[in-house]
Amino acid sequence: MEKLAHVFGRVLYDKRRQQGLTQEQVAERCNLDRKYIYLLEKGRNQPSLGSLFALAAAFEMTPMALIAEVQQRLAEHPTA
Repeated sequence: MEKLAHVFGRVLYDKRRQQGLTQEQVAERCNLDRKYIYLLEKGRNQPSLGSLFALAAAFEMTPMALIAEVQQRLAEHPTA
């Protein structure tokens, strides 16, 4: 599960940077705390189902698309 949290955090970080957003802006879009976004990006927390949906909406994608990206990265780097 630690690897999953790390990969999810990296996807979240990359999505945020691609869209030119700060952690504060993502947190505001999701109605979440900025520190929570930070902890997710660092792989120290895992999102709840509600947070996953809010994060996907913040990046204008479906939750399944966000999960698929995480799954793809896990498959690309099975031992990372």
